[in-house]
This record gives sequence, C-alpha cells and structure tokens, in this order.
Amino acid sequence: MKLHKLTPALTGPVTIPAGSRDLEINSLHYRAQEVGPGGLFVAIAGQVADGHDYIARAVEQGAVAVVAERPVDCPVPLIQVADSRAALGRLAACFYDEPSRKMTIIGVTGTSGKTTVTYLLEQILEQAGFRPGVIGSINRRWGGETLSSPINTPESLDLQEILAAMADNGVTHVVMEVSSHSVALKRIAACYLDVAVFTNLSQDHLDFHGNMADYWAVKKRLFTHHLATGPKAPRAVAVVNAQNRYGRELGQALPGNLLTSGSDAQCDIRVSCDRQDLNGLKGHLRTPRGRVPFRSSLVGGFNIENIANAAGAAEALQVPLSKVAQGIANLGCVPGRLEAVPHNGGPRVYVDYAHKPGALEHVLKTLRPFTPNRLIAVFGCGGDRDRAKRPLMGEIAGRRADLSIVTSDNPRNEDPGVIIAEILPGLRPVAGQEYDLKRISSAWDAPGYAVEPDRRLAIRAAVKAARADDVIVVAGKGHETYQIIGTERIDFDDRKEVARALVELGSK
Repeated sequence: MKLHKLTPALTGPVTIPAGSRDLEINSLHYRAQEVGPGGLFVAIAGQVADGHDYIARAVEQGAVAVVAERPVDCPVPLIQVADSRAALGRLAACFYDEPSRKMTIIGVTGTSGKTTVTYLLEQILEQAGFRPGVIGSINRRWGGETLSSPINTPESLDLQEILAAMADNGVTHVVMEVSSHSVALKRIAACYLDVAVFTNLSQDHLDFHGNMADYWAVKKRLFTHHLATGPKAPRAVAVVNAQNRYGRELGQALPGNLLTSGSDAQCDIRVSCDRQDLNGLKGHLRTPRGRVPFRSSLVGGFNIENIANAAGAAEALQVPLSKVAQGIANLGCVPGRLEAVPHNGGPRVYVDYAHKPGALEHVLKTLRPFTPNRLIAVFGCGGDRDRAKRPLMGEIAGRRADLSIVTSDNPRNEDPGVIIAEILPGLRPVAGQEYDLKRISSAWDAPGYAVEPDRRLAIRAAVKAARADDVIVVAGKGHETYQIIGTERIDFDDRKEVARALVELGSK
C-alpha cells in the first residue's frame, strides 16, 4: 500500500515529509525487532520500554518510514503525530481494509463475567446460524482454528490483523473481551462496535489505573466514546447490567440505544431462576419480544447475570428467542470458571479464575449453600499487581470459607512471602485459628487458616484436609496452564494438580 493511501487515516496535526507520498508500505510494526523490508514502524511508549528508543533498530531492520510523537534523527521519512497509539490503530484499520465494518462486533467489558458472556454469545450466535469468532482471555478462535491469547484485548495492530483474518474466513460476528487497559491504551482505536456489554465493576487493576474513579472513567469511555462515535454509532446498542450500581449509573448517563439486564421487573432483559444447584440453573428469560424458558449447566447466582447480559446482546441483534435458549443450554462449562474436577468418592473440587475480591466473594457465596459440610478455599494474589486488594481477598476468604489456605498465585517479580504477608492482615481477624498443614488431617473441626507458599503442596494439603462431603475451591488461575515465577512461565495447571491429589488420596 502506498503511504499516501494510509496517511488519511491519521487525524489531528500531522507532519508528512515531502516526497514520501509514494513510498510502498509492505507491513506495519510497533516492535522494532519484527520490522521487515518495506515496513512502517510506529513508535509507541509502553509501560516498560519506549518505541522511540528503538527507531534506529527499526530502520536497520528495513523500515522505510517511521511514525513518532516527537522529532527524532532518522534517515527515513518521519511522520510526526500527537498520539502514536491512536495513530497505530487507525493506520492498522486502514491497512487491513477496515475489517470491523465488515462484521458485527460485540464488545464485552467489566471486572468479572466477560469470558463467560463471550462463551454464551458464541453458542447463541452459532445456534442462530451465524459464524462467530471470539477474542478473549482464554484464546482466540474462529472457523475451527484456536490461537493462544497472551492478553484479553490485543494491541491495535494485532487486533486489526486478527479481525481481517476472521473476515477473510467468513466470520459474521465477533465477540471480544474489552479490558480497561485496552481502552486506556487505545488498542480498540478504529474498531467499530455494534453492541457493547457492561457486566459489572469492582476493585481490580488499581496498580494501573491508580484509583476506582479513574478505573470507572475508563470503563465508561467504551460506551460514551467508542460506541457513540464512528460509522455504526446511530444503530449501536449498549447492554448494561442494572443489578450492579455502576451499571445503573452508566445506564442513566447513556442517551442512546440502551437495554438494561438483570432480575428486577423494570429491566428490559429479565431472568428469573426457578432452580439453582450444582447441576446448573433453570428458569425463564423475558425480553421486549417475549418470554422463553431456559436451562444452563453454569453454576452460581452470578451466572444469572451473565446469562442476562448475553441475552441482552442477543436481543440487540434480534436473535430469535428459541435460539437464545438453545445457545444457553448448549454451553457445558467455561474453562476455569467454577470448573468441576472429576472425582470418584472424594470431595468436590472446583477450579476458578477468581483473582479479585468481588469474584472470590461470588464464588464462595455461590458454593456455600451447596456445601454439605465444610468449604475450603485455596488462593493467593498475583505479583506486580494491585496490592490493595490482597487484604480484601484475605478477609473474604476468612469470612466465607471454613478453611483458607493461602498460597502463591503468579508471584512474577515479587517475593511470594511478601505477597502472603499482605494477605494475612485481612484474613487473621476473621479466619479463626492457624493450622499447621504438616499435621492437619480431615479431623479438624474449627474454622481456621494455613499458609503454604508452594501452590502444588497447598492443593495437596487441601485435598488431604477434606472429607468426602466437603467442597474445595482452588481460586486465582482458572484456565491458566502455567505459573509465572520471575520472568519465567512454568507448566502448572490447577486442574491437573487437583486430579493428581485426588488420585493420591484415593490410593491411600
């Protein structure tokens, strides 16, 4: 593509060197080490490194032009822009021929529930005869192809490339998780949404956003800016969970097309549940177009909200209600979301991705009514992340579980002992006595807690400490098949570790 075909995508004050209009651009890049001959390098400032410091390397690799936010000595044409992150998204959309205009795009945002809503919508859309693609925290998948997903929402260039591949492969609807980071870092620039879903908001990511007010402001921007601008804005629909106080506030602030979801009578999309147990949910779904019964294998009251949110997006797209109910019924489970580990006579064990206070509270609150005897929680907190949530999670586990075993999550570059020490002030006042896991057996009879930094040993200790009528939840990592220690990812899957521990228990 000629450079002059790309530059109209840029907005604001832009300086384009004379004589560079007809440069042939073969590819776009924001990582200098990936630049090839004929590449256009866009220098963006990251959290760890600044692309402006690597312009020389990009040129050495073959870049024929550079986009940057400030003047830099450069032997190739340099296009100066006010915001190179926004420029990257717009250039990428132009380079890949605006793929988001060719498909229906549904963005799902919120602290919790994003992944489950995307899985539900995928099933609903398939039942309706569409060809969905999904971009999420577990993976990216379409047309029988599944790719790993290192982050929820890819960088704008990667996102536009994925969308283009989906469009080329006949995808009609894209369901994507939209993280607050991706909004703040302009990863969804020039990605035009047809529907945006708000699930909820609770404390998380304050290491990045600083405080809840800023976190909330970024979440709102998906609706007040991205959904409200661009070529799809006149018909774009917001679906907002009115059971969440932030959702109610958001709904009041949106003047455009809005559907509210929840269990209250005034909600546009209403879910009533007739049965709720460890086998799933059963009830009725009401929308402006009518009423339909549903059943689901998903466990927990919070999944009633997820079902309502997915049904709201389906309502925005006018999917037949019968297909909505079929899609809900067709989803067996979401990997790592209250995922039951098969057992044979031992305790029931669930693995869940809950790694934030609100999510951990939901999981433990959900399991309590269906726990015949004692509820055991194994959890930790991630390193290099929001430290303020650590005592909060400790307090929740101590209050909700009969036995809390504090362990490592993904410690990253922090000392696991320091992370645990910041969890314990919230846990100790409400958890009861401290147990020694080397001596504990299933005979313990008083609420308490224990500490085991080794996650594998913590899981084994939980299984050893449980009776057959106890319930265990291993929280924090869910679908992840690795543990991040330092800068290394080591193989580690909570589900496999639980299965091994149950086998060991059965052999004794």
